[in-house]
Amino acid sequence: MTEENILGRIEISPNAIASLAAQAVLECYGVVGMANKNLRDGIAEVLPGGNFRRGIEVKLVDHQIFIDLYVVIQYGTRISEVAHGIMNRVKFTVEKALGIPVAEVNVHVQGLHVDEH
Repeated sequence: MTEENILGRIEISPNAIASLAAQAVLECYGVVGMANKNLRDGIAEVLPGGNFRRGIEVKLVDHQIFIDLYVVIQYGTRISEVAHGIMNRVKFTVEKALGIPVAEVNVHVQGLHVDEH
């Protein structure tokens, strides 16, 4: 995404937007972590530390942002409430930081994490 004015040009990469979104997601209640977009053998694994952006897809179309998030949620939480919380937090965080409208935030629950006691 590029913006120009008399002083010059500002370019915002999809990776920068994905980093903002990842930070917002990981602060949400009920989220265990990000998951890979492509499930292996039908099993969702939580992505380690620096790979969170692999669980996020960002598309820029006509100065609007479309974000797909692939997450693992804690078992026992209300999935729909956690997903709505993620949507609201990511939309707010990205719009506040960039001043660009977020058209869609789609949450794909790739798995549930069950604590082993």
